Amino acid sequence: MAATVTDSGGVRIIMEVIPATDTPAAQQASSSSLSTPVASSFRVHSFRRAQPKALGAIHIVTGIIRFCSGIILTTAERDIPSITVASGVLFWLGLLLLVTGSLLVESGKRENILLVKTCCIFSTGVVLSTLVATIVHATAITTNLPGCEHNWPHQLRGEDCFYTDRKILSDGLNLTFIIFCLLEFCIAVAALTFGYAAIKQHNYKHMVL
Repeated sequence: MAATVTDSGGVRIIMEVIPATDTPAAQQASSSSLSTPVASSFRVHSFRRAQPKALGAIHIVTGIIRFCSGIILTTAERDIPSITVASGVLFWLGLLLLVTGSLLVESGKRENILLVKTCCIFSTGVVLSTLVATIVHATAITTNLPGCEHNWPHQLRGEDCFYTDRKILSDGLNLTFIIFCLLEFCIAVAALTFGYAAIKQHNYKHMVL
């Protein structure tokens, strides 16, 4: 048995050649057994045009950077954590990116439409999470460092509050993470767009000639 695929006028025609020695019952069983895998294969193929392996690799790299940065900043600010550290955004978003990136890489290796649907679900989570993370990082930029918020009379302030280097470094890190958020947002939207298009493709109608 062989199957050929032809594209004509926006319509994809899949022709299956069945030997004449097969009985009608065997023909019907063979046709039904091939219908789902063939349709699923072409739906996954359309999703692969988004290069899910490359998108997943970027997610994994940015996730590792966020996770490692969270460990470093948490250790450095263990006494008075900043908004970025206190929110835990570097950890939960980093973990989400690692999971989503791994799913995207795996979807580029396997022809499984359920895996594509899972990638769409996690990509939606990444889109929403990056928006929340952007708000957190922007808030951290517009606020003073912990312990330096007020300047009441007789209030003791930390020595670091009198130097701008720490604030500049903190703002630079948060601005870098905002750029990462923009990159992660665009990647998630691309994966979600191609995944949704693949899922919404119509099933093929099989005609026995």
